[in-house]
Amino acid sequence: QVQLVESGGGLVQPGGSLRLSCTASGSIFSISAMGWYRQAPGNQRELVARMLSGGYTDYADSVKGRSTISTDNAGNTVHLQMNSPKPEETAVYYCKVRARSPQSPGVESRYWGQGTQVTVSS
Repeated sequence: QVQLVESGGGLVQPGGSLRLSCTASGSIFSISAMGWYRQAPGNQRELVARMLSGGYTDYADSVKGRSTISTDNAGNTVHLQMNSPKPEETAVYYCKVRARSPQSPGVESRYWGQGTQVTVSS
């Protein structure tokens, strides 16, 4: 099993900055993707940004140009830096990881964090 620990949510002022982190631990053979999604009340969960193994990144159009996703050297922590967040980006932000275990390296599984509330308000 893989455990995900998220940090960095809370109250953020419009025009400020937001940094979220997520660390994966447990039975990990390899990680193929790490990313952040968000879900506002009444809305579907949507991609914010993700990074695939090899460094490919993918961003939602709404955050392009003011957000950066990165991982640490060990490759098991993903960070999301978002500048100038907007009130409409208030949501629960979830970390998602695709990983394989040593016990079943041929099987890729998806893991979600518990979510961290981000409220953008003055």
